[in-house]
Amino acid sequence: MEFDLNEEQRALARTVRAFSVRELRGGYSQRDRDRSFPRDVWKKLGELGLLGMRVSEEFGGMSTTCVTQGVVAEEIGREDPNVGVAALAVGELVGHMLEHATARAREEFLTPMIKGEKVPAFAVTEPHCGTDAAAMKAKAVKKGDRYVLNGEKSGITLAKAADFVLVYAKTDNTGGAKGVSAFVVPTDAPGITRQFYEDMGARSLVRGSIFMDDVEVPEHCLVGAEGEGFKLMMKGFDASRVYLALSCLGAALISLEETIKYTRERTAFGKPLARFEGVSFPVAEHSAILEATRLLCYKALWLRDQGLAHSKEAAMVKWMGPRFSVDAIRDCLLLHGHYGWTTELPFEQRLRDAMAVEIADGTAQVSKIVIARELYGRDFLPY
Repeated sequence: MEFDLNEEQRALARTVRAFSVRELRGGYSQRDRDRSFPRDVWKKLGELGLLGMRVSEEFGGMSTTCVTQGVVAEEIGREDPNVGVAALAVGELVGHMLEHATARAREEFLTPMIKGEKVPAFAVTEPHCGTDAAAMKAKAVKKGDRYVLNGEKSGITLAKAADFVLVYAKTDNTGGAKGVSAFVVPTDAPGITRQFYEDMGARSLVRGSIFMDDVEVPEHCLVGAEGEGFKLMMKGFDASRVYLALSCLGAALISLEETIKYTRERTAFGKPLARFEGVSFPVAEHSAILEATRLLCYKALWLRDQGLAHSKEAAMVKWMGPRFSVDAIRDCLLLHGHYGWTTELPFEQRLRDAMAVEIADGTAQVSKIVIARELYGRDFLPY
């Protein structure tokens, strides 16, 4: 049993940490205020080879391991968990799907995404359904050599910034989940309109709704075969959920590091704050919980790398990662006193950004349903 990273992974961690400090730290709060996605940073991520890392070398990726990509998610999350969500969660889901696309679609969408030239989005959720994705109402009808798409997708991360979107729609209304197909659609296609949200946190991820009114896409934009969309999608979620958790954990771990430094230096009644158990014990508790969650994240990714079952572990960390990160960041904010309550320090933004991940790619409630399913079996599912 090996708990250490190899030298290549440690070197990558150092490189990504230096990049993140240089490129992400300074603009973190400004991106929140501006509600803007950093396309310049996205381009640099592509140039550094940090987009589509799991995509096979045959299609322009690096064929890297899930554990290695987890290292990148954690390091980016320290400086901007939103960029981690975009690059490692959305990028993972879209990259995974587009490996099953036609050669023409890969050239048109996957290759420029990996290079940082195009920003993707992933559109599953609809106003009436999120967790119950098979209940979607968006439709795709085959007409000659084209598909015509109609419907609304909501809660879409990067909706405002995306150059293209991976859309899930029903090609067979009688097939349930087996009737769902996936399509890659340019966001400037005729019939596409977008509406953007005023979110509480994760503002640089510019979420919104996408409306499709007789949107025509050529046949080569079908990803996989008709009816395979749902099956392919679910295979991707077990990885993206872990990267989401690690992005949050990165933000929580750096918050603890900053708090340890501050409480060593700040004094009260002639003693450093760290000598008071009311200060040091919460830090100790959060450090233990976050380290345990972090190790479970890497176990889940290791299991995926070995081709072993990992849905339970992925669901566990998807619930635990953002929940325990929120708890830790909140206490770090409080331990900084009135300074922590200001927007001059990053804690309030990290808190809001981590809370957003409690919803993304499966809420805490659905994560627990998945865990229970793996423990009890499908016969005990509530649906």
